[in-house]
Amino acid sequence: MSVPVCADTIRTRFSHAMSAMYRDEVPLYGDLLSIVADVNRRVLADRPALAAELRARGELDRLDVERHGAIRLGTAAELAMMRRAFAVMGMWPVGYYDLSVAGVPVHSTAFRPVDEAALAANPFRIFTSLLRIELIEDAGLRAEAEAILANRRIFTDEAVRLIERAEAQGGLDEDDANRFVAELLETFRWHGDARVGADAYARLSAAHRLIADIVSFRGPHINHLTPRTLDIDAAQAEMQARGIDAKAVVEGPPPRAVPILLRQTSFKAIEEDVVFPGDQPGQHTARFGEIEQRGAALTPAGRALYDRLLEQARTGTDGSYAERLATAFADFPDTEDALRDRRLAYFRYEPVGGVGTVPAGDPADWIAAGQVHATPIVYEDFLPVSAAGIFQSNLGDDEQRSYAASAARAAFEAALGASVRDPFALYAELEAQSIARIRDLPGRAAA
Repeated sequence: MSVPVCADTIRTRFSHAMSAMYRDEVPLYGDLLSIVADVNRRVLADRPALAAELRARGELDRLDVERHGAIRLGTAAELAMMRRAFAVMGMWPVGYYDLSVAGVPVHSTAFRPVDEAALAANPFRIFTSLLRIELIEDAGLRAEAEAILANRRIFTDEAVRLIERAEAQGGLDEDDANRFVAELLETFRWHGDARVGADAYARLSAAHRLIADIVSFRGPHINHLTPRTLDIDAAQAEMQARGIDAKAVVEGPPPRAVPILLRQTSFKAIEEDVVFPGDQPGQHTARFGEIEQRGAALTPAGRALYDRLLEQARTGTDGSYAERLATAFADFPDTEDALRDRRLAYFRYEPVGGVGTVPAGDPADWIAAGQVHATPIVYEDFLPVSAAGIFQSNLGDDEQRSYAASAARAAFEAALGASVRDPFALYAELEAQSIARIRDLPGRAAA
């Protein structure tokens, strides 16, 4: 093999190809890209200090290409092969999300790059869900779904061959990398010809709309792609101004001076024509468009506080949800200094002005001396309550189901064929690496 193509490069090519395909399939996605580009330009023009900070952190270059997508798989074999496919692009399973507690019969992980250089190159992520088929209560329907899924093959033979080649030789050359992108894209493409009859589709939909979406078609068509905005409230208002049927509520934390975690909104899922066997026409509702705003990654203490305040807002009865959310989160510190001092968020530490030495002590001493600057580390992952809220609002189904199920991480990892990585450990490592780089600066020992 000639020199292998960098996994980051393959990931970037694939994300560009996916974006172009989805724009063709769902033209409203193109409108979202336009909205996000307009909003981001205004924010950067109005807030030059933010623009400079993003540039210094390397986030400005990645902003225009940043996307996350989502797919839903039906079997353990599909999930295991998907893990191997994403590994070719330097994407690894991070985090375990049990959405059954929110009425969605799946559990999930996020495939994404994990190291600093790869994230800076392209932080493309795919939120990947696996159907918890044991949650289909009707035994006959459950057996029918299992038989349907056992008979499908979501990867082309060439894609599998190239995955195996990449594993055997440690990567792909230029020609193979391009073929891999084209072949893998077929797995995510929309196919409107259902693999089940209209009656079976109706029974699956009655169990849960998402079950019908997973079981009824040739493969895990990409169900949304999500660009990153710097002001999701402005993007939401712009969607509504353009007549796009947007969600009424932005999922996640309320607006803040220092954004935390992840805020998401979307337009409602589109109705798409499908054809059932026997040329019987029908419609399917599942695919939608989403926008996200990312903030600081929280430590376990910060996440515990976030979860407690979110639950307080969700279960309260006074005022609107937005009002309850704002009231609850008044108890969450909203300055970088407070987040850092109380160890509620992870930070990256960098020397100011290329300084070659730092004072003795810890990062707080360095910052006090004005020689080190701390910036929040971007949250690269997802929120199960928000994900479930987005899924439910875009399934064309107002019914809220409840599953008497607990998290099944061990079963998920067995299907995956690997352990999922701990997101908290990854953020802690990024923070520790930034501190270590400063401690290793020339002159450190003499300070």
